[in-house]
Amino acid sequence: MLPKEQETIIQGSPGSPGIAFGPVHVEARGFSAPDVYEIDEDQIPLEEERFRLSLEKTKQELDELRNHIEKLSGEEEGKIFGAHLMILEDRTLLTRVNQAIVKRKQNAEYAFYAVMQNFLEAMRRTNDPYLKERATDVDDVCQRVLRNFQHDDERHDTNRPEHQHILVAYDLSPSDTASIDRKHVQGFATEQGSVNSHTAILARSLGIPAIVGIEGSVIDIQTLSDCILDGYTGKLILNPSAHTVRKYQERAEHKKLARKELEKLREEKTTTTDGHRITLSANIEFTNELTMVKESGAEGVGLFRTEFYLLDGREMPSETDQASVYTEVAESTRPNQAIIRTLDAGGDKIPIEPLSQPEPNPFLGWRGIRVSLTRKTLFKEQLRAILRASAHGKLGIMFPMISGLREVRAAKEIVKESMDELHKEDIPFDPDIEIGVMIEIPSAAMMAGEIAREVDFFSIGTNDLIQYTVAVDRVNHYVAHLYKPTHPAVIRLMNIATRAAKEHGIWTGVCGEMAADLMITPLLVGLGIDELSVGTHKLPSIKKAVRSLSQSECSEMMKEILSAPSSPDISALSENMAKLKYPELLD
Repeated sequence: MLPKEQETIIQGSPGSPGIAFGPVHVEARGFSAPDVYEIDEDQIPLEEERFRLSLEKTKQELDELRNHIEKLSGEEEGKIFGAHLMILEDRTLLTRVNQAIVKRKQNAEYAFYAVMQNFLEAMRRTNDPYLKERATDVDDVCQRVLRNFQHDDERHDTNRPEHQHILVAYDLSPSDTASIDRKHVQGFATEQGSVNSHTAILARSLGIPAIVGIEGSVIDIQTLSDCILDGYTGKLILNPSAHTVRKYQERAEHKKLARKELEKLREEKTTTTDGHRITLSANIEFTNELTMVKESGAEGVGLFRTEFYLLDGREMPSETDQASVYTEVAESTRPNQAIIRTLDAGGDKIPIEPLSQPEPNPFLGWRGIRVSLTRKTLFKEQLRAILRASAHGKLGIMFPMISGLREVRAAKEIVKESMDELHKEDIPFDPDIEIGVMIEIPSAAMMAGEIAREVDFFSIGTNDLIQYTVAVDRVNHYVAHLYKPTHPAVIRLMNIATRAAKEHGIWTGVCGEMAADLMITPLLVGLGIDELSVGTHKLPSIKKAVRSLSQSECSEMMKEILSAPSSPDISALSENMAKLKYPELLD
């Protein structure tokens, strides 16, 4: 365990910019963490007794289970629970828990949780397959012990604290990240993940300071330790000194004042110095973000990700429920447009349903439009819901993971069927609703001319386009360094798609991470992008950047970029322009 009073810096990778202050709350893998609170010296015997009583209750349960199973299935099966009982009688573990209560001066259930998580982590990290299998047994016993604390009147019922804190976890899923309570979680740090993971992307979209890749550190961090999280440099500072706290408070205040200056541009149009107009819209996951869309000055929603709403519950919402949500989006953004991306399940996102066996490579498997076209009933429900909502505002429909013409035409045919049904049912909808596709697979970019004849707009999903172009799993930290947004092949594919769109009279947006990268903004302006869709917290700085650039100068720069042989060459050209035009934004 790290020293409680000594300032300690843990270096990870910057996941999402921002500075956060607060006590740490640790969530390791496995069972949910119990609430944690500090105790006085004279309460230690009481906590030790609570621990003893919880163990006794658990032993009694396990003994009854063993007897029951032995009667039903025989002695051999009953030995499973006999092994569980042995875990509770391990003197070394029990001694460590009592020592943790004394040393940590924290409640008994949390001391037990902390010790057992260390033990479980050691088992999971071993190369011994037997010990790895036993981790499941230990996990089960731990959950039983923790449940038996719940009858105690002194037990707190919450899993995460209801005060402001910094969350430290082994890993967070995209769904976990999207549902974080911003009132209490000021920022988070994880052992797993990379800067390009969907979890990190969501953190940036939601404006949550985050650090990823603090490998092997979770089990050494004590809950309630004072902490500063620096999402700009990837530093997690435990037990910071008074000097360090003052330094970071000054930096946070500087960032706050700079943001207030940017907010003065909220009502201004996003136009380059030589009059090129770009639409600046927002990426959102939930309707509770619609207030932030308005406050940020966004011109509508360029990407409403529906997978979190559709798949985060026990069952798929009905057509009527979906229509209600999409109507709220349409009415809130009116008269601007809101683009609803149809279900984008699979890959590193939420799966639509459990599979009988895991896909060998989910990123190349059943995801995006491929799921929708093979689950036509669910797809049509979503399309009908979007169409019904289109009667209340300006909506657009966008299909993800398009690889060629066949998928576009198949999806459009289901849209037509949905329109015909609604017309017969006398349900109003916008018959001229715009239909677009995401350009995120190289084959779609190469076929952009043919696809452009079928749709009203392109939205370049740069995260996946980079991943599939350079063959790098963006959540794999072993190859994350090869994930290059400015790889020449990526930029040339984007140029092919943008040019094809212009030739066929449709507009092109960018909704991936590149849209929010200030160093890449000159490149995107030079490409002739018509729309940028970013997280609401990034809108003010991107607007300022665009308003500082000249379209003609960026277009001239693009001639050099399109012939540049390497990613560093391309990055240097765009970054030099950014540093020249808006240095104050790059601090």
